[in-house]
Amino acid sequence: MDSRIWESVDHLVAWLDANGTQSPQEERLLRILKVSEEVGEVGAAVIGATGQNPRKGVTHGWEDVQHELCDVVFAALVALRTLTPDAARVFADRLAYVEQRSAASRATPEAG
Repeated sequence: MDSRIWESVDHLVAWLDANGTQSPQEERLLRILKVSEEVGEVGAAVIGATGQNPRKGVTHGWEDVQHELCDVVFAALVALRTLTPDAARVFADRLAYVEQRSAASRATPEAG
């Protein structure tokens, strides 16, 4: 992952830390819960993009969904960085694990 992303995440975490109003433990939990809030906003954007609410009709576009998905990623990275100063390594290690698992599931057994 681009190191600039982690620099931005570090800046966001520092800003949140400097302006936090809760105890460190509560701030940590609230940052994790923020991910759920953002996921809900993705759902609302999808419903709005598909016009699933007949009363409201189409209220969002697919670009809105893209933006909300980015907000989920930002919230998750901030939560991860809040949990560990080693967030970049934890993320990279997990990505490598998922890639390896995915590659193994795509491998086809040899016909014998």
